[in-house]
Amino acid sequence: MNEAHFSTPDRAADIEYDAIVLGAGVSGLVSASVLVKQGCQKILVVDEYEHIGGNHMDWSANGYTFDIGSLIFQDDSPLLTHFPELLPLYVPIEPRWGRLTPQKIVTDYPISLRDDIFRAGARGMMRIFGSVFYARLFQREMNNAREFSRYWIGAELLRRSGLESYMRRFYGIALDQIDIELATKRMLWISEHASLGNLVRRLLWPKRRGSTNRQLARPKAGFAPLYRLAQQNLEKRGVQFALGVKPVAIDRLENGFRLRLADGAVTAARLFSTIPIEKVQALCAMERKPTLNTTTLIGLYFSFSGNRGFHQPIVYNFSHEGAWKRLTVYSDFYGPAHGREYFGVEVVAEQPGYSTEMAEADFRAHASANGLFRGDLKLEGSQVLTNAYPVYSRGAARQAEEAIAELYALGIQSYGRHGGFNYQPTARVSTLEAETALGFERKVSQPPEAVEVSPPNERAASPLLISSPTTP
Repeated sequence: MNEAHFSTPDRAADIEYDAIVLGAGVSGLVSASVLVKQGCQKILVVDEYEHIGGNHMDWSANGYTFDIGSLIFQDDSPLLTHFPELLPLYVPIEPRWGRLTPQKIVTDYPISLRDDIFRAGARGMMRIFGSVFYARLFQREMNNAREFSRYWIGAELLRRSGLESYMRRFYGIALDQIDIELATKRMLWISEHASLGNLVRRLLWPKRRGSTNRQLARPKAGFAPLYRLAQQNLEKRGVQFALGVKPVAIDRLENGFRLRLADGAVTAARLFSTIPIEKVQALCAMERKPTLNTTTLIGLYFSFSGNRGFHQPIVYNFSHEGAWKRLTVYSDFYGPAHGREYFGVEVVAEQPGYSTEMAEADFRAHASANGLFRGDLKLEGSQVLTNAYPVYSRGAARQAEEAIAELYALGIQSYGRHGGFNYQPTARVSTLEAETALGFERKVSQPPEAVEVSPPNERAASPLLISSPTTP
């Protein structure tokens, strides 16, 4: 590996680079690739994690491999124009998404005409349509996510479908506390996929399925083989990595920046950040305003033998109870291990002190109450991820914008899921936003050629998503 090594603090001169990128997640990796294309010859990517890929991390034991978040990519992702050698490692899949409803059934995601509307009966349907008409006639203002959602699908369907419970669980706060700026920017899928008008139109005039992109999963062995190739790609293009390194401070120089580390310092004319905004502010000794909250995500990893009670590989929890928000059955994509199915469950730790033991007990009780996983359910392991994704409480978006502007005035560009306090549901979004931040003009018809790299030892056989810490 061409990782950077730093001398002791008494070294006379700092190591000099053209650019420093803080964070080695998708946004950081794409940034390094773009900077190379723009002519930077010496680039350093720094991350406190000892691995690259950011929150795309896995956990393996006893022949099982699990992820803390989602594992799905697409074969037309712009990420592949930077790292085309990743494509052969992906596993082609045909994912189906379901959701557990308050009525204790697993049905279509995100809304089902049959189960959410028709099964409500005549009176229920009158309430559903009546609440939509009422919202359209009398709700003149939209000040938060609840009012936004009610306008599009009505209060009755919002409750009956479980969508309100799911969004509260996902964002960690009640809908009336979620910033309207987020609702208009990140919740337009409600008007596009869940509004009554569009549901009826899709029922009466279904679209013909044309050619679409292929859905892909990360390699069976996990994310490490995938991002190892991305790292080798960048290293062959002159990028260096400092992993497992915690920055101490950032000094503004006359002609750039000095990044102080525990065992030395580096300088660069330009500095880009994809790590949490508050961390960069602290490094710059900037005055910080009230905390920008993020979620803590607990991953529970199970193996199972018996009747699981549903057939979809990915299920979201739209019921009114239960702390878990999504489960992914990996064995549907990779095959069983030791003759058992295995799956991961994501739980948002909404209050301090919420433990893995509490999350497991809650999931087992909720699964039993809803007729799921009847059989031998064994916890294989768990994982805790802090700073999973932003919590968009009221005023947070504006606060983040002000902090980003202050950093920009200092000469630091901050963007990405954490650097921009901007929930990014897919690697596609992360890639495009990183390119935009750096002024990269994409030429879709002329993707870059693959860089020759050494393949890992093991190679795998050749949506609307709203809840991943980053869907790849």
